Amino acid sequence: MPLIAIVVAALAIGFEQVIQWKYGPLGIIAFVLLTVGIKAKNVKLSGLGAALLVLLLAQSG
Repeated sequence: MPLIAIVVAALAIGFEQVIQWKYGPLGIIAFVLLTVGIKAKNVKLSGLGAALLVLLLAQSG
């Protein structure tokens, strides 16, 4: 079980680094809002984070 937790944490950190590299500080803020909203089961926070990520993805495309 600890090995799975380490792998998941490493993937999350890697994904966060990719978001920061590609989308900058606003991408990190959006990712944090999405993550905190999901963990806290807060639909407004997770929706805001998801919307920001979608806007960033649409802008770069």
